Amino acid sequence: MTYRAGIIGSGGIAGMGILGMHDADAIGSEKIRASHAGGYDATADIELVAVADIDEKKLRTFGEAWNIPTDGQYVGHEAMLAAENLDVVSVCTPSLLHHDHVVDAARSDAAPDVIWCEKPIASSVSDAESMIEVCDETATELVINHSFRFTDKLRKLHAHLQQDDLLGEVHSVSTQFRMELLRNSTHLLDTLVYLLDTRAERVSGYISGENEAVESLDADREVDDSAGGGFALLDNGTFATIDCTIPRDDSSMTLQFIGSEGKLYMNNDDGEWRYWRLEDGEHIEETLPGIEGAWTWDDDYRGAFANAARHVQSVLDGEEQNASTGREALRSLEIIIGFYISHYTSGQVDIPLDRPLRDIEITSW
Repeated sequence: MTYRAGIIGSGGIAGMGILGMHDADAIGSEKIRASHAGGYDATADIELVAVADIDEKKLRTFGEAWNIPTDGQYVGHEAMLAAENLDVVSVCTPSLLHHDHVVDAARSDAAPDVIWCEKPIASSVSDAESMIEVCDETATELVINHSFRFTDKLRKLHAHLQQDDLLGEVHSVSTQFRMELLRNSTHLLDTLVYLLDTRAERVSGYISGENEAVESLDADREVDDSAGGGFALLDNGTFATIDCTIPRDDSSMTLQFIGSEGKLYMNNDDGEWRYWRLEDGEHIEETLPGIEGAWTWDDDYRGAFANAARHVQSVLDGEEQNASTGREALRSLEIIIGFYISHYTSGQVDIPLDRPLRDIEITSW
């Protein structure tokens, strides 16, 4: 059967391209494959039939680029959800709007079985928890688009760490990526908690107040999201340092793991993954079994959206379990919120956050 998909939000990640990641001439004029629409286009059995946005000009541009008939273009998500019968809904709006759009979709007459929501899951822990609860109540599968999870290389590495005990007990992880925390380091932090299958217990953070997104996104207003970092003590005993203060042009996404059975170095920008087995106190470099080369933006990131959409199709078919749930996405968000709380209170923060702290909202694009 063919499944019907609709998208809320007709911006860059929906299918138009993002300033700073794509050529300016391509934005709004070409089909960008590293997108939700590009992902659907790559599947065999999902058809993108509808799109909604409050900006009518952007809506028409998107509809033209992705061949959405005029009667499938809706001004406002409420109109689309009321008129369409959809199997899957993508939420591609700014993170501060994710809660309302996910909840509205889950409770709507469109009755989607899957909601494929952009990362980060939300702007506050309480919003994320509400989204998870509503999707549970309505039997809607909430898939968060932490796109790295949908690459073959990271899935294989996850299996090596979790099933093959590649590193043994992981003592320490050192990580760094470019600013800003919500917009970019969500990728880094989700990779960390995904590979270790862990959650933070305590964090301490620093917020610089700097951001590059206003320029790179041509944004018309300021938000809270900025550069920052800190440390996280994870519930498996791992101590992790996170540095996301680096400008885009200078950055490399790196993670270095030190374990009782070996060490691992990952650099996703420079395309270098290296592994050393620990034997009799000596580190011996070896290749990672079944993984050729390293994760790269040009190859793996661009293909992740097609993989994610095919995964959504498999979830709809009942062939796969959700590989990127709302509950797992909450793990990276609570670290970032914890960094902000720590910075402004000059103290360490325990996770899960106490109830009043769950409502703290960090706005982003």
